[in-house]
Order: sequence, then structure tokens, then C-alpha cells
Amino acid sequence: MSSEAIIAKKAELVDVVAEKMKAAVSIVVVDSRGLTVEQDTVLRRNLRESEVEFKVIKNSILRRAAEKAGLEELASSFVGPSAVAFSHEDVVAPAKILNDFAKDADALEIKGGAIEGAVASKEEIIALASLPSREGLLSMLLSVLQAPVRNVALAVKAVADNKEDAA
Repeated sequence: MSSEAIIAKKAELVDVVAEKMKAAVSIVVVDSRGLTVEQDTVLRRNLRESEVEFKVIKNSILRRAAEKAGLEELASSFVGPSAVAFSHEDVVAPAKILNDFAKDADALEIKGGAIEGAVASKEEIIALASLPSREGLLSMLLSVLQAPVRNVALAVKAVADNKEDAA
């Protein structure tokens, strides 16, 4: 392969990764060296089940892609071995899965990331991981919306019961 072909292939890869970064609602950068094959397999399965894309990509490609995607500040996370999780739907999923996994696997270290186009520190990613999942938030919202209806129904029932007792 000629050097021009290699450069063209790398430029194409930078474009692909930059598009992934632009399209992602959240990105989490981790150092996963030291994970066993079994741990890596479990982690990738957990991420895949939540529709999170997880890739190990060269730092030089990541830096150029981050610059192209307007996430220049994210480049400071690309030091040492880097793996990147991209989520296109659930903002919380990659942070939650990776943070939970890191509690049991000391070899996994969160380096930083981006949340809806804004660069986030390691601490912000960990804080994001503590939020409830999308399903959890929806169930909380549903219970909040149901509470007034439930209260009205109970009040109507109480009035009806009082009228029955009076009759």
C-alpha cells in the first residue's frame, strides 16, 4: 500500500469518527488496558445491549476527529490507550455502564467524555452515571403525572362513600 493510500485511508477514518462524535448524544473515553478477555467481552456485551458503540481507536485519529467535530478540548483525554463509547440515543447509558463496570474492574478507568456536544470531565461523567436511566426517569415522570389523578379518584370515592353512609 502506498503512503498516499494510507494517508487517504486515515483521513477517511478521521471523517467517520468525527461524524460519530457529532451524532453522539454522549461520548465516554476510557482506558481499558489490563481488562481480561472475559471482562472485555462482558463489558462489550453490556454496552451493545444498551445500543452503545464501543471502539478502540488510535489517539492520533481521535484527536483529529475531535478537532473536526468541534470537541478540541476532548483531545486531552486521548493520552495512553483509549477506548471510546458512543451513544446515539441514551445520554446516561455509556456513563452508567462504564462507571458500574469500573467499580468491579480496577483496570477500567474513565478519562472524560462529551455530553450533548459539550466536553465533560471525568467527574462530570461519573456524576452523569449516578442519574437514573431513561426508563427510570420516565417511570418517575409517570408516577408524578399519575399522583393528581389518583388523588382526585380517591377524593371522589370518599365523597361517594360518605353519601352512601348518609343514605
